[in-house]
Amino acid sequence: MPTGSSAVASMRGRVTAHNRPRTDTIHVRPMPPAKRALDVLLSGVGLILSAPVWAVLAALVKLEDGGPVFFGQERVGEGGCVFRVLKFRSMVPDADKQDGIRQASEHDPRITRIGRVMRATAMDELPQLWNIFRGDMSFVGPRALAPGEIETRGNGQLVAIQDVPGYIERHRVRPGLTGIAQIFAPRDVPRRYKFKYDQIYVRHQGFWLDVKLIVLSFWITFRGKWETRGRKF
Repeated sequence: MPTGSSAVASMRGRVTAHNRPRTDTIHVRPMPPAKRALDVLLSGVGLILSAPVWAVLAALVKLEDGGPVFFGQERVGEGGCVFRVLKFRSMVPDADKQDGIRQASEHDPRITRIGRVMRATAMDELPQLWNIFRGDMSFVGPRALAPGEIETRGNGQLVAIQDVPGYIERHRVRPGLTGIAQIFAPRDVPRRYKFKYDQIYVRHQGFWLDVKLIVLSFWITFRGKWETRGRKF
């Protein structure tokens, strides 16, 4: 049985287009008009007001190690459709090529100094305001995951994210920058537990729930608590 980097390569090899969620097996919930209007309003205003912050972050990322300013990646969205996101790069260049696509851990050596600040305040996510504005994402929803992401369990077993129970149900709604799982689920719990939080949101999605979660998210950003491993507020 392959181990180490060969195991990761083997796992990544089988996570291809043929085992991404099929759109004909997912019953998508129509997005309420009020939710879409809120997304367009907040993302449009956010893009305009955050422009100076983009310039500062771009300079700091470039100055740290000379690598690319942005990090682009495919994500799986509503109905299983794949779209591309941009983020300010918070890890060393080619971090995913070293160990495969996996969630960052506490004190992850791949994260740069400016990256730690951006991740704690969610500033690395600013470019995704454009994804929200154009309709790939929403402000609130399950976190958009990469199609080739791998979960490493406590026993060292590697599991393709598509094989985790609850994965398909998340794609009934548009993915979001924030959500119940992002706010309330501890960062280091297995995905199968986080997906249960996502299923709660899918069942109870509503305008005022979105507003409450957005307000909580701004509070967490203000306090710089997004990378906290326990309670965020």
